[in-house]
Amino acid sequence: MEVIGVLDLKGGLAVHARGGRRDEYLPVSEGPLVSRAGDALGLASSYLSERTRVRELYVADLDAIAGGEPQRALLGALGELGAPLWVDAGVRTAERARELVRLGASRVVVGLETLESMHQLEAIAGAVGGADRVAFSLDLRDGVPLVCADALRGASPAALAVEAASCGAGTVIVLDLARVGAGRGLDVTLLAELRGLLPAECILAAGGGVSGPRDLELLGVAAGCDAVLVASALLDGRLAGADVVNARHIGGNAGRCHES
Repeated sequence: MEVIGVLDLKGGLAVHARGGRRDEYLPVSEGPLVSRAGDALGLASSYLSERTRVRELYVADLDAIAGGEPQRALLGALGELGAPLWVDAGVRTAERARELVRLGASRVVVGLETLESMHQLEAIAGAVGGADRVAFSLDLRDGVPLVCADALRGASPAALAVEAASCGAGTVIVLDLARVGAGRGLDVTLLAELRGLLPAECILAAGGGVSGPRDLELLGVAAGCDAVLVASALLDGRLAGADVVNARHIGGNAGRCHES
Protein backbone atom coordinates (compact mmCIF):
# COMPACT_ATOMS: atom_id res chain seq x y z
CA MET A 1 0.00 0.00 0.00
CA GLU A 2 1.36 3.36 -1.03
CA VAL A 3 1.31 6.34 1.36
CA ILE A 4 0.70 9.48 -0.70
CA GLY A 5 1.56 12.91 0.64
CA VAL A 6 -1.27 15.45 0.41
CA LEU A 7 -1.00 19.13 -0.43
CA ASP A 8 -4.07 21.35 -0.23
CA LEU A 9 -3.45 24.56 -2.17
CA LYS A 10 -5.28 27.83 -1.60
CA GLY A 11 -4.17 31.19 -2.92
CA GLY A 12 -0.73 29.86 -3.80
CA LEU A 13 -0.10 28.42 -0.33
CA ALA A 14 -0.17 24.96 1.16
CA VAL A 15 -2.93 24.97 3.78
CA HIS A 16 -3.84 22.55 6.55
CA ALA A 17 -7.17 20.90 5.84
CA ARG A 18 -9.44 20.21 8.80
CA GLY A 19 -12.96 18.86 8.63
CA GLY A 20 -13.65 20.08 5.11
CA ARG A 21 -14.29 23.67 6.32
CA ARG A 22 -12.25 25.23 3.55
CA ASP A 23 -12.90 28.84 4.52
CA GLU A 24 -11.10 28.12 7.82
CA TYR A 25 -7.97 26.49 6.37
CA LEU A 26 -4.73 28.21 7.39
CA PRO A 27 -1.23 27.94 5.88
CA VAL A 28 0.73 24.91 7.02
CA SER A 29 3.10 26.39 9.57
CA GLU A 30 4.18 23.76 12.10
CA GLY A 31 5.96 20.45 12.09
CA PRO A 32 9.27 18.90 11.12
CA LEU A 33 8.50 19.06 7.39
CA VAL A 34 7.75 22.79 7.29
CA SER A 35 10.54 25.34 6.84
CA ARG A 36 8.34 28.28 5.81
CA ALA A 37 4.61 28.73 6.39
CA GLY A 38 2.55 27.80 3.36
CA ASP A 39 5.53 26.82 1.17
CA ALA A 40 3.96 24.19 -1.09
CA LEU A 41 7.11 23.32 -3.03
CA GLY A 42 9.10 23.06 0.19
CA LEU A 43 6.50 20.76 1.72
CA ALA A 44 6.36 18.60 -1.40
CA SER A 45 10.15 18.27 -1.33
CA SER A 46 10.01 17.30 2.35
CA TYR A 47 7.46 14.59 1.59
CA LEU A 48 9.75 13.20 -1.12
CA SER A 49 12.89 13.37 1.02
CA GLU A 50 14.76 10.47 2.61
CA ARG A 51 13.26 11.52 5.92
CA THR A 52 9.66 10.86 4.91
CA ARG A 53 10.12 8.44 1.98
CA VAL A 54 6.88 9.34 0.19
CA ARG A 55 6.98 8.56 -3.56
CA GLU A 56 3.75 10.13 -4.82
CA LEU A 57 1.86 13.39 -4.22
CA TYR A 58 -1.82 14.25 -4.16
CA VAL A 59 -2.73 17.88 -4.79
CA ALA A 60 -6.13 19.45 -4.15
CA ASP A 61 -6.36 22.84 -5.86
CA LEU A 62 -9.03 24.37 -3.62
CA ASP A 63 -9.30 27.52 -5.75
CA ALA A 64 -10.22 25.47 -8.82
CA ILE A 65 -12.52 23.16 -6.85
CA ALA A 66 -14.43 26.24 -5.70
CA GLY A 67 -14.93 27.31 -9.32
CA GLY A 68 -11.88 29.51 -9.88
CA GLU A 69 -8.92 29.09 -12.19
CA PRO A 70 -6.33 26.38 -11.49
CA GLN A 71 -3.10 27.47 -9.83
CA ARG A 72 -1.26 26.62 -13.03
CA ALA A 73 2.22 27.88 -12.21
CA LEU A 74 2.29 26.09 -8.88
CA LEU A 75 0.86 22.87 -10.31
CA GLY A 76 3.46 22.97 -13.07
CA ALA A 77 6.27 23.48 -10.56
CA LEU A 78 5.03 20.54 -8.51
CA GLY A 79 4.91 18.41 -11.63
CA GLU A 80 8.54 19.26 -12.34
CA LEU A 81 9.60 17.58 -9.07
CA GLY A 82 9.27 14.31 -10.97
CA ALA A 83 7.06 12.32 -8.58
CA PRO A 84 3.74 10.87 -9.75
CA LEU A 85 1.19 13.63 -9.16
CA TRP A 86 -2.52 13.12 -8.50
CA VAL A 87 -4.39 16.38 -9.10
CA ASP A 88 -7.92 17.37 -8.08
CA ALA A 89 -8.64 20.74 -9.64
CA GLY A 90 -12.41 20.70 -9.96
CA VAL A 91 -12.30 18.90 -13.30
CA ARG A 92 -15.61 19.12 -15.15
CA THR A 93 -14.47 18.92 -18.77
CA ALA A 94 -12.17 16.86 -20.94
CA GLU A 95 -10.31 20.04 -21.89
CA ARG A 96 -9.46 20.83 -18.26
CA ALA A 97 -8.36 17.24 -17.71
CA ARG A 98 -5.97 17.42 -20.66
CA GLU A 99 -4.59 20.70 -19.32
CA LEU A 100 -3.79 19.09 -15.98
CA VAL A 101 -1.94 16.29 -17.74
CA ARG A 102 0.11 18.90 -19.64
CA LEU A 103 0.94 20.52 -16.29
CA GLY A 104 2.30 17.23 -14.99
CA ALA A 105 -0.61 15.27 -13.51
CA SER A 106 -0.12 11.53 -13.74
CA ARG A 107 -3.67 10.98 -12.48
CA VAL A 108 -6.53 13.41 -12.94
CA VAL A 109 -8.90 13.29 -9.98
CA VAL A 110 -12.59 13.80 -10.74
CA GLY A 111 -14.48 14.63 -7.56
CA LEU A 112 -18.07 13.65 -6.89
CA GLU A 113 -18.73 17.12 -5.47
CA THR A 114 -18.04 18.68 -8.89
CA LEU A 115 -19.06 15.85 -11.23
CA GLU A 116 -22.17 16.58 -13.27
CA SER A 117 -22.71 13.08 -14.68
CA MET A 118 -21.00 9.73 -15.08
CA HIS A 119 -21.02 10.33 -18.85
CA GLN A 120 -18.75 13.29 -18.10
CA LEU A 121 -16.37 10.96 -16.26
CA GLU A 122 -16.32 8.62 -19.25
CA ALA A 123 -15.43 11.49 -21.59
CA ILE A 124 -12.61 12.63 -19.30
CA ALA A 125 -11.14 9.12 -19.21
CA GLY A 126 -11.16 9.00 -22.98
CA ALA A 127 -9.50 12.41 -23.21
CA VAL A 128 -6.51 11.60 -21.00
CA GLY A 129 -5.68 8.14 -22.23
CA GLY A 130 -7.78 5.73 -20.23
CA ALA A 131 -8.48 4.37 -16.78
CA ASP A 132 -4.90 4.47 -15.50
CA ARG A 133 -4.94 8.26 -15.74
CA VAL A 134 -8.27 8.89 -13.98
CA ALA A 135 -9.25 8.68 -10.32
CA PHE A 136 -12.80 9.13 -9.10
CA SER A 137 -13.02 10.76 -5.68
CA LEU A 138 -16.01 9.46 -3.74
CA ASP A 139 -16.47 12.66 -1.71
CA LEU A 140 -18.35 12.10 1.53
CA ARG A 141 -19.21 13.99 4.68
CA ASP A 142 -19.82 11.69 7.63
CA GLY A 143 -20.48 8.89 5.16
CA VAL A 144 -23.02 10.81 3.05
CA PRO A 145 -22.12 11.42 -0.62
CA LEU A 146 -21.49 15.06 -1.58
CA VAL A 147 -23.40 15.05 -4.84
CA CYS A 148 -23.36 17.89 -7.35
CA ALA A 149 -25.68 16.43 -9.99
CA ASP A 150 -29.37 15.72 -9.44
CA ALA A 151 -29.01 12.54 -11.50
CA LEU A 152 -26.65 11.10 -8.89
CA ARG A 153 -28.64 12.00 -5.80
CA GLY A 154 -29.85 9.13 -3.66
CA ALA A 155 -27.22 6.68 -4.87
CA SER A 156 -25.27 4.82 -2.21
CA PRO A 157 -21.49 5.25 -1.87
CA ALA A 158 -21.02 1.70 -3.14
CA ALA A 159 -23.23 2.24 -6.19
CA LEU A 160 -21.42 5.46 -7.08
CA ALA A 161 -18.00 3.82 -6.79
CA VAL A 162 -18.96 0.84 -8.91
CA GLU A 163 -20.53 3.03 -11.60
CA ALA A 164 -17.46 5.26 -11.68
CA ALA A 165 -15.21 2.25 -12.24
CA SER A 166 -17.46 1.07 -15.07
CA CYS A 167 -17.26 4.55 -16.65
CA GLY A 168 -13.50 4.64 -16.88
CA ALA A 169 -12.01 5.42 -13.47
CA GLY A 170 -9.06 3.13 -12.81
CA THR A 171 -8.78 4.44 -9.25
CA VAL A 172 -11.46 5.10 -6.65
CA ILE A 173 -10.60 7.37 -3.72
CA VAL A 174 -12.83 7.31 -0.67
CA LEU A 175 -12.50 10.75 0.93
CA ASP A 176 -14.62 11.70 3.93
CA LEU A 177 -14.12 15.43 4.44
CA ALA A 178 -15.44 15.30 8.01
CA ARG A 179 -12.52 13.05 8.93
CA VAL A 180 -9.82 15.16 7.25
CA GLY A 181 -7.31 16.44 9.79
CA ALA A 182 -9.25 14.89 12.66
CA GLY A 183 -7.27 11.67 13.17
CA ARG A 184 -10.53 9.76 13.66
CA GLY A 185 -9.53 6.78 11.58
CA LEU A 186 -11.23 5.72 8.36
CA ASP A 187 -14.38 3.80 7.54
CA VAL A 188 -12.76 0.39 7.18
CA THR A 189 -16.15 -1.32 6.78
CA LEU A 190 -17.06 0.77 3.74
CA LEU A 191 -13.61 0.38 2.23
CA ALA A 192 -13.70 -3.40 2.63
CA GLU A 193 -17.15 -3.46 1.01
CA LEU A 194 -15.88 -1.47 -1.95
CA ARG A 195 -12.81 -3.68 -2.33
CA GLY A 196 -15.17 -6.63 -2.73
CA LEU A 197 -17.33 -4.84 -5.30
CA LEU A 198 -14.75 -3.09 -7.46
CA PRO A 199 -12.81 -4.84 -10.22
CA ALA A 200 -9.59 -6.41 -8.99
CA GLU A 201 -7.54 -4.12 -11.22
CA CYS A 202 -9.15 -0.96 -9.81
CA ILE A 203 -6.91 0.85 -7.35
CA LEU A 204 -8.67 1.63 -4.07
CA ALA A 205 -7.38 4.63 -2.13
CA ALA A 206 -8.55 6.16 1.15
CA GLY A 207 -8.18 9.63 2.60
CA GLY A 208 -9.12 11.55 5.72
CA GLY A 209 -8.53 10.39 9.28
CA VAL A 210 -5.24 8.48 9.42
CA SER A 211 -3.90 8.76 12.97
CA GLY A 212 -0.87 6.48 12.90
CA PRO A 213 0.72 3.17 11.85
CA ARG A 214 -2.17 1.09 13.17
CA ASP A 215 -4.51 2.73 10.68
CA LEU A 216 -2.16 1.81 7.84
CA GLU A 217 -2.28 -1.83 8.88
CA LEU A 218 -6.08 -1.79 9.03
CA LEU A 219 -6.37 -0.14 5.63
CA GLY A 220 -3.98 -2.53 3.96
CA VAL A 221 -4.98 -5.81 5.59
CA ALA A 222 -8.61 -5.42 6.66
CA ALA A 223 -9.77 -3.12 3.86
CA GLY A 224 -7.49 -4.14 1.00
CA CYS A 225 -6.51 -0.59 0.10
CA ASP A 226 -3.77 0.06 -2.43
CA ALA A 227 -3.07 3.64 -1.36
CA VAL A 228 -3.80 6.10 1.43
CA LEU A 229 -3.72 9.89 1.29
CA VAL A 230 -2.04 11.47 4.32
CA ALA A 231 -1.22 15.01 5.43
CA SER A 232 -1.65 15.63 9.17
CA ALA A 233 -0.03 12.42 10.42
CA LEU A 234 3.04 13.10 8.28
CA LEU A 235 3.18 16.77 9.20
CA ASP A 236 3.19 16.16 12.94
CA GLY A 237 5.38 13.07 12.89
CA ARG A 238 2.84 10.41 13.85
CA LEU A 239 3.92 8.66 10.66
CA ALA A 240 7.64 8.46 9.93
CA GLY A 241 9.60 7.34 6.92
CA ALA A 242 9.87 3.80 8.29
CA ASP A 243 6.08 3.59 8.50
CA VAL A 244 5.74 4.78 4.90
CA VAL A 245 8.17 2.12 3.70
CA ASN A 246 6.59 -0.63 5.82
CA ALA A 247 3.16 0.17 4.37
CA ARG A 248 4.39 -0.94 0.95
CA HIS A 249 4.57 -4.49 2.25
CA ILE A 250 1.01 -4.74 3.54
CA GLY A 251 -2.23 -5.23 1.64
CA GLY A 252 -3.12 -7.55 -1.18
CA ASN A 253 -1.69 -5.27 -3.89
CA ALA A 254 1.33 -3.81 -2.13
CA GLY A 255 3.26 -1.52 -4.48
CA ARG A 256 0.85 -1.85 -7.42
CA CYS A 257 -0.27 1.78 -7.16
CA HIS A 258 3.24 3.15 -7.69
CA GLU A 259 3.95 0.76 -10.56
CA SER A 260 0.84 1.67 -12.56
